[in-house]
Amino acid sequence: MTTPTTTTFTDVYMSPRLLAPGGTAADLSTHELRYGPLQYGDPDPLLRTVAESGLTGRGGAAFPTYRKLVAVADASRRTGRAPVVVANGAEGEPASRKDKTLLRLSPHLVLDGLQLAARAVGAGEVHLAVEDGASYLESALAQRNDPVSVRVVRLPKRFLSGQASALAQYVSGNTPLPRHQHPPVRERGVNRAPTLVQNVETLAHLALVARYGADWFRSAGTPTQPGSTLCTLHVPGREVRVVEAPFGLPLNRLLPLDGMSAVLVGGYHGTWIPAEEASQRTLDARDLGAGVLAALPTDRCGVTETARVLRYLALQSAGQCGPCLNGLPRIAAAFQTLATPGPQSNTRQDVARWAGLVEGRGACHHPDGTVRLVRSALTTFAAELDAHARGLCTATDPTPLLPIPNEAH
Repeated sequence: MTTPTTTTFTDVYMSPRLLAPGGTAADLSTHELRYGPLQYGDPDPLLRTVAESGLTGRGGAAFPTYRKLVAVADASRRTGRAPVVVANGAEGEPASRKDKTLLRLSPHLVLDGLQLAARAVGAGEVHLAVEDGASYLESALAQRNDPVSVRVVRLPKRFLSGQASALAQYVSGNTPLPRHQHPPVRERGVNRAPTLVQNVETLAHLALVARYGADWFRSAGTPTQPGSTLCTLHVPGREVRVVEAPFGLPLNRLLPLDGMSAVLVGGYHGTWIPAEEASQRTLDARDLGAGVLAALPTDRCGVTETARVLRYLALQSAGQCGPCLNGLPRIAAAFQTLATPGPQSNTRQDVARWAGLVEGRGACHHPDGTVRLVRSALTTFAAELDAHARGLCTATDPTPLLPIPNEAH
């Protein structure tokens, strides 16, 4: 499948913080002219500033960055092991382009944040893990004279490569498979050392917080969700766009909702919501997930779109626990039955029941994220499911909306 072209700043929702103006990549001299050189100091004031800023992770979980930094530093003191820092630029989510765009346009902002994170937790080993653009990032690193050297890790193209425990396994020289989260990677990660795995966008925000302070960071967003975030927007008939927007911005400012039936919020582990509901919602870290927003027109079939994604997610599982090995393929196959107009017997009820059986029982959160998508589809596309059961489909355009790697059309 051809990768869609990605553009930035088709619309501007705020003064850009993260991405180079005009979509032009910034070398080190341009970066320092724009932001000023990075100043290293005592980690304690930096940690206080991060706490006051309210910065949360941009990798999907929206966990407070300050708490994550402190947890890794505390684990290092308890165990006597020097911590490791891994910048997560995997972006295995097929519908997301934000991290790749950030690394292409503002690599030095991410690398600044990576050095600051290493200093904050006391790490002497630092890695930058990516699926694409490794050579370009190695060239950017060669321009710098950082306190801690950074190794670029080339990841296999898999949906779960960026999962924290799988990433720690791969950086350690093992197969990138998720493992059970006890103990978590912050306690025992790369080569069994306390490990900070931080999304690259979070690190870029960290570099800005260190330069400009908590009040500046909070000047965008809302009091409870300060700051901005990068979003990947999918709208039929348009190129895929990556934009920066403040939390609290109405979704109808980001996506055209007229003529749309539903919006996918958060990516393939996200949720479908009816377009009418989306028109009343704002950009919210709690459901933004991978930062993907996709508008589904009324002439496309949401059941079919979901079935395509579920088949992909089932194939991408690590296959090392029952929910992934048995549950997800069964759910995906049943949803394909639901996507085919005709008699469906008890298939819809079976899907709902199986979703409950796999939830919370996996080695990682892959089954839970998949179930989240399934349940939202069963609700949002209930009328279309009823039509399919009668042998009808209301869609008139079979063109896929969401990208699926290596899918034959």
